[in-house]
Amino acid sequence: MEPRPLALIVGAGDGLSAALARVFTHDGGMRVALASRRPERLEELARGLGGLALHCDATRPGDVEALFSLLDREHAGGPEVVVYNAAARLRGAITDLDPAQVLQILQVNAHGAMLVAQQAARRMLARGNGTLLFTGASASVKGFAGSSAFAMGKFALRGLAQALARELAPQGVHVAHVVIDGGIAHPERAPAAQPDGQLDPAAIARNYWHLVCQERSAWSWEIELRPWVERF
Repeated sequence: MEPRPLALIVGAGDGLSAALARVFTHDGGMRVALASRRPERLEELARGLGGLALHCDATRPGDVEALFSLLDREHAGGPEVVVYNAAARLRGAITDLDPAQVLQILQVNAHGAMLVAQQAARRMLARGNGTLLFTGASASVKGFAGSSAFAMGKFALRGLAQALARELAPQGVHVAHVVIDGGIAHPERAPAAQPDGQLDPAAIARNYWHLVCQERSAWSWEIELRPWVERF
């Protein structure tokens, strides 16, 4: 029996990442590896899906390299799909921001994405195929007052995705950036005031899977997702 294709989600949690893991497993027939700084939180989900819960701090080059080396042993050729879903936020007036905290925000939102993309690209280019997806936000295209650090990181992430799409697509690797323009529904958060006022994580995940399934004659490098009542 042929081994199932492997999808890696870096920066995994119990929201969008969990929805992605379910869609990749059930709709895509893939095996999923969930990478997080706290993988113990994901062990039950991974076990239920027949996947893996692995440790990785995406801001540490050694952690990222070790993660991909481990997956090389689990799955020859590395993952066919890689999703960078790690994010960190920091709010505050520019006059009050702690430079060390801002640096950490940039490392999580942008530098970590580069480290993961580098390892993924090496394997995908060797195979001649693969899909690399980045999770963006409203702040990827709009800088809000009091959110300069987050905007810096997400703008950089979008720039990375756009550059890699142009660099890697001609070599068979599909790169796409997903702008999540709105709040994502979660059982532990207050519901939206309007029906469907928040994005359903399962609906978001199906859009990611659509990107994975796109034919190369009509690839998207970026899509925006928002509730139908969200202003933009």
